[in-house]
Amino acid sequence: MASPPPTAVAGPAAPAPVRPSRTRSVRAPGHRPRSRWLSPAAVNAALGLAVLYTLFPLVWLVTAATKDAGGLLAGDALSFEGFDLAGNLTRLASEGDGIYFRWYANSLLYAGVGAALCALISVAAGYAFDKYAFPGKEKLFGVVLLGVLVPTTALALPLYLLASRTGVVNTYWSVLVPALVNPFGVYLARVFSAGYVPDEALEAARIDGAGELRVFWSIGLRMVAPGLVTVFLFQFTAIWNNFFLPLVMLSDQRLFPASLGLYAWHGNAHGEPSFYPLVVTGSLLAVLPLIIAFVTLQRHWKAGLAAGSVT
Repeated sequence: MASPPPTAVAGPAAPAPVRPSRTRSVRAPGHRPRSRWLSPAAVNAALGLAVLYTLFPLVWLVTAATKDAGGLLAGDALSFEGFDLAGNLTRLASEGDGIYFRWYANSLLYAGVGAALCALISVAAGYAFDKYAFPGKEKLFGVVLLGVLVPTTALALPLYLLASRTGVVNTYWSVLVPALVNPFGVYLARVFSAGYVPDEALEAARIDGAGELRVFWSIGLRMVAPGLVTVFLFQFTAIWNNFFLPLVMLSDQRLFPASLGLYAWHGNAHGEPSFYPLVVTGSLLAVLPLIIAFVTLQRHWKAGLAAGSVT
C-alpha cells in the first residue's frame, strides 16, 4: 500500500498590506459640536454690542451738554458743532443763585454719609449673624431676607407717616435716616464674614484679652473690608439715584438732592426751553461722583465680588 505524500510545511505568512484608513475623532459621551453662535467671534460681537448699548447714553450726554437750547431742539446732539460747554456751566452756576450746587452738596451728604453709615451697620449686623449664636437667630435673619423682597417704593408712604409722627418731614433726617437700613447689605455682609473672617483669629484675640467690640473693630472689620466697600458702593449708587423718597419727604427746594432738582427743572423746560441745556449739563455733572467712586474703589469691589470663587 502506497504511503501518502508528505505534507509541505508552510512558512510564516507574509503580513498583509495595511491600507490607510480615515481616522475618526472619538467624542466623549454627550459631547456636542460647538455652535457657531458660541464662537469667540460671536461672543465678542455680542459683548461689543452690549458695550455700545451701555455707553451710548453717556456719549449722548457728553455731546449734548455742549449744545445750547437751539442745538438740542434741532436734534443734532451727537456732534460737537456749536461747542458751548463753558457757557452751559456758567448758566448752571448762575441759575437760581447757584441752587444746583446746593442740590449737588445735598446729594453728596445723603449718599456719602448715608452709604458710609449703612455699610458699617450692615457689616456689624452680618458679622453678628455669622459669628454669634443666640436664640431665634435664623428666624430673625429670615425676616431680614423678607425685607429684601419688599420694593423701596412700597415703603415710602409708611416712612412718610413715621416721619410725620416724629416731626422730621421736610428735613435732612427724613431722607438720611431711611438710607441707613439695607437688608440686602446685611445678607451680603454675612456672606463676606463667613468667607473672610476665620473663627481661629477671633478666638486668638479673645484669648489675648480683647473684648468683643475690640475684636470686631480691629480684626473682623478689617478682614471684611472688601465687603464693606461693596455694600458702600451699592448703597451710594442707590441713594444717589433715589428719587421717590425725597419727592415724598421734601418740599423745600433747598433740601432737594440733584435728582429731584433736575426733575423740577425738566418740568419747567416744557414752557421755557432754556432749561433744557441746564438739565442736560446738570445730569452730566451728576454722573461724575458715581464714576469716581467706582474707579477709586474698584480694586476692593472686584476682590469682594470674587469672594468664595477660589477655595
